[in-house]
Amino acid sequence: MGLKEGTRAARLAKVVGLVGLVGVGATGCSTDEVLRFGWPVAVTPQAERMRELWTWSVIAALAVGVIVWGLILWSVAFHRKKSEELPRQVAYNLPLELVLIVVPTVIVAVLFYFTAVTQNYVTKKSAEPDVTVDVIAFQWNWEFRYPEYKTDRDDTPVSTVGSSGEVPLLVLPADRSIRFNLESTDVIHSFFVPEFHFKRDVFPKPQKNNQDSSFEITKIDRPGSFVGRCAELCGVYHAVMNFEVRALEPALFDRYMSLREKNNPKTGQPYSAAEALTELGCGELCTPYAVTTKPFDTDRTVREASGGGK
Repeated sequence: MGLKEGTRAARLAKVVGLVGLVGVGATGCSTDEVLRFGWPVAVTPQAERMRELWTWSVIAALAVGVIVWGLILWSVAFHRKKSEELPRQVAYNLPLELVLIVVPTVIVAVLFYFTAVTQNYVTKKSAEPDVTVDVIAFQWNWEFRYPEYKTDRDDTPVSTVGSSGEVPLLVLPADRSIRFNLESTDVIHSFFVPEFHFKRDVFPKPQKNNQDSSFEITKIDRPGSFVGRCAELCGVYHAVMNFEVRALEPALFDRYMSLREKNNPKTGQPYSAAEALTELGCGELCTPYAVTTKPFDTDRTVREASGGGK
């Protein structure tokens, strides 16, 4: 049966529908942005799988919320106090109690199943990834080592180390599997790239503490620059412990790593990340410094309090 035109219920339904349309239209978001519910655009298959889990979880929560809100509004609108007569009581209503037990149990079981499936996919590791990177966190910066690539100078792994004046660039290939081995030299940090939709705590001495300190992505979907951050409070300059992921086309990445293994004839030292990118000259992707974040001046004397100290 439909709602009769002009009735209170019909008017209420129209108002609710109008409010919903205005709410969606006023956000100015595209359909894709609405379905992501504020998440960044994913750049890995694992990130997209987590985004899908988040989207459907929110949709399920909203569906339950709409039902609850509807019942509340229905009770407020049609079951207000009309007399001193006590309404009919429904205590010990076995069918209703079964529904209240079974439905939440089914919802939790379904959410648990899809969460477990997604988690297993995200944490799965292959036998031999295409590229391996050792991520070393320290207060308050990062070092990225490529153990499969050795410098000609002393046969040590190619490495990029950040400083207070230079945001470290984690240069990676697109369309290749990458494993990250995480370790801290001091306190607990957290490796977080928003477009990966995933953060992983970085612990000191993970092997000694029997911790799984590595994770893997099957590929980065597209070339680009993506900011990375420490997502675990780790001290005074935690908020500025940033890095940048620079994803290059596979052929360009191979040329980059080839340069990193060689000595720069101008300096006599192995090519740094900035020098190798400059040598490649591939446009914006080869900018020799971070473009998504900037270094932090650790000299507190050059900054003033809010209001210019007045």
